[in-house]
Amino acid sequence: MKSMSRFSLALMAGTMFGTAALAQEPPIRIALMTDMAGPSADYGGKGGMEAVKMAVEEVGGSINGRPVEIAFIDHQNKPDVAVTKAREAYDNGTDMIINLSNSAAALGVMEIAKAKDKVAIVTGAGSSKITGDACSPNTVHFAFNAYSLSNAPVEALTKDGDNEWFLIVSDFAYGLSVESAVTGAVGAAGGKIAGSVKHPAFMASDFSSYALQAISSGAKVIGLANSSSDTTNSIRALKEFGLGDDQKMLAFTLLINEVHGLGLDQASGLVYATAFSWDRTDASREWSKRFFDRVGKMPNMVNAGDYSGTLHYLRAVEAAGSTDSAKVLAKMHEMPVNDMFAENGRIREDGMMVHDMYLVQVKKPEDSKYPWDYETVLKTIPADQAFIPLEKSECPLVKKG
Repeated sequence: MKSMSRFSLALMAGTMFGTAALAQEPPIRIALMTDMAGPSADYGGKGGMEAVKMAVEEVGGSINGRPVEIAFIDHQNKPDVAVTKAREAYDNGTDMIINLSNSAAALGVMEIAKAKDKVAIVTGAGSSKITGDACSPNTVHFAFNAYSLSNAPVEALTKDGDNEWFLIVSDFAYGLSVESAVTGAVGAAGGKIAGSVKHPAFMASDFSSYALQAISSGAKVIGLANSSSDTTNSIRALKEFGLGDDQKMLAFTLLINEVHGLGLDQASGLVYATAFSWDRTDASREWSKRFFDRVGKMPNMVNAGDYSGTLHYLRAVEAAGSTDSAKVLAKMHEMPVNDMFAENGRIREDGMMVHDMYLVQVKKPEDSKYPWDYETVLKTIPADQAFIPLEKSECPLVKKG
């Protein structure tokens, strides 16, 4: 099992799994596959590892007498590496792979999960293809997608009169999905796209030319259809070259970690949609503070999705009395998701776990009262509005008529 050199028990068997006889039961094997230390490590990394561990701890380290083992796999943001390592992991007994940051990597691993009849849960990638024309009966898309992150802020700003847009787009699967979703949403809200520019994903270090094109367009809103370091570099460049007084920035994918890194001086006023805001409820605050004690930072929506997705899978295994993928997936679709991440979330036939989303704005420095107090929730977007209507889905699993 060379490919699983990072394979380890999340919890010490002696303390969590009980007797030696119990430890001899066939394990339930799950793997977090993500960017561990690269440019999008906020979408996985240590935060994802600890979130999955917390979910395993929540169920006591075992399900139906079977210990739970966790593997941590670094796909290095390379789709070919992700596919190779997923195939090896499934062949070596892994039952479920979660996170799959990087949309191209996620789409590749989904095919392997289907071929091997295993489970994949996508929390760290957002391409709408995951539950669109590339949907799979073996995959659940858990936290967010391009549609849920783009439609709400576009509708809100366009209706307020900010009806001319310029897009800075990352030229890979997720960025192109966001561009497509935003273009449709702007048109539906009565606005127009004044122009756009594409940049290579995670490879551009100088965003000055993209920022200058966006600013000089005169568009009222500059939308950032990218993610991770590409988004923060875009924001810095736009601030450096000076937005017009009547121009706004809108990040379609922004994590609270990135707000923290930018600082409120640069990030204040930014509007974005998110699946999770740590300070929203008593339950989210309690879990987030436990997460902070382990990681040293507050959780973002991907970390929260890793926890919730893992926990939902394990509860489904318990209910099914098996790790058979068909039985477990049937239970996952049947059972609602109720935890600190989602209230009455449900998995549709296209594989999307639909739940409320939140439109938030980054606070001004003087309005932040304590560490990590960065977000003001402007609006709760109900699940049935946050995600594409099922009748418009391109997923071939969706029954029409």
